[in-house]
Amino acid sequence: MSIVKNAAVVTGAGSGVGRAVALLLARQGWHVAIVGRRSSALQETVLLAGEAGSLILPCPCDITSPEAVDKMAQRVLALFEKVDALVNAAGTNTPKRSLAELTYGNYQHILETNLTGAYLCTQAFLPVMRKHRCGTVVNVISDAAKQASPKAGPAYVASKFGLAGLTQSINAEEKANGIRACALLPGDIDTPLLNLRPNPPSPEQRQLMMQPEDVAQCAWLAISLPQRVIVEEILFRPR
Repeated sequence: MSIVKNAAVVTGAGSGVGRAVALLLARQGWHVAIVGRRSSALQETVLLAGEAGSLILPCPCDITSPEAVDKMAQRVLALFEKVDALVNAAGTNTPKRSLAELTYGNYQHILETNLTGAYLCTQAFLPVMRKHRCGTVVNVISDAAKQASPKAGPAYVASKFGLAGLTQSINAEEKANGIRACALLPGDIDTPLLNLRPNPPSPEQRQLMMQPEDVAQCAWLAISLPQRVIVEEILFRPR
């Protein structure tokens, strides 16, 4: 494949917001590498894209592993040669999330998935963005990065505060290289992550929440704005 016009990498693309972002980009004519742990879930995303599925490259990968991320990035760049946008949408939590219940193992897993994974993917693609002096990193975070709550739990909150800081750091250090970053800080979204809450919301409650496609539209805004514009944060909630 020769160098493509628009190329993106989306993590957490086997469900939820990551899947919605990947589908939106592919339908806009972008080549999209979709990243997730489960190959079967990534294949479902490709099928949902319909004709645009031909633009999607499934990349099963454990983003908490530096070696796996490096291998994934090499595969993506061998085919696309560049990456114009990276969307870090992978995330997790645990039902036993309060300080009274949280184990070190669960704390570590949440931090590695939500924060370290985004860091590793960002570091993997920054060099090619610097080379082309162009690139947008979108970090799908949470309004938990603004204010802690028992609903989210301390590990999730810590990971999201950290991801907000990573976003700011990218803008502080890389804007001179033509690279920008945007933190999306949504409130409740109807995604499979809700099933990990100690008391998952009812179907009626979910209907009142934002949908993954709503967040994907915000990611598209950050990506499609002229390169002269940096939107560092977008905070939004259900009505």
